[in-house]
Amino acid sequence: MKRGVQFIIIASLATTMMILPSCTPSENVTNDVNKSNNASVSSNIKTSNVYFLELGSDGCTPCQMMRPVMEKVTENYKGRVEVIFYDVNTVQGGSKAQEYGIRVIPTQIFLDSQKKEIFRHEGYYPYENIKSLLDGWLE
Repeated sequence: MKRGVQFIIIASLATTMMILPSCTPSENVTNDVNKSNNASVSSNIKTSNVYFLELGSDGCTPCQMMRPVMEKVTENYKGRVEVIFYDVNTVQGGSKAQEYGIRVIPTQIFLDSQKKEIFRHEGYYPYENIKSLLDGWLE
């Protein structure tokens, strides 16, 4: 194999290794406001409406795994939770990713009825976990 081809292959692998961790599921990570005790956060907040922002990409496997979760939330919380997906690889999604300081995709951000952030999670987030949060927040 020629040296130039070897370098390209190695560079491609190194780039892939840097990108993959940012697209793989992670443990529950919340913003600094909520790091101390997520359980108390969910029980102390009461709101009539919640906005569920999903920031991800159509080419990301964990993001694709979130699609049925978002659909289930939309279906089961109709009129109480607005689910909004932003593809970070688009102009609008990229600006939202910058606005919210997204480090990893997928990232879920939950906003109260005044559009203030109440919870953030990075990585795949199962429906059952989201349901627990929503049931504690919604009046």
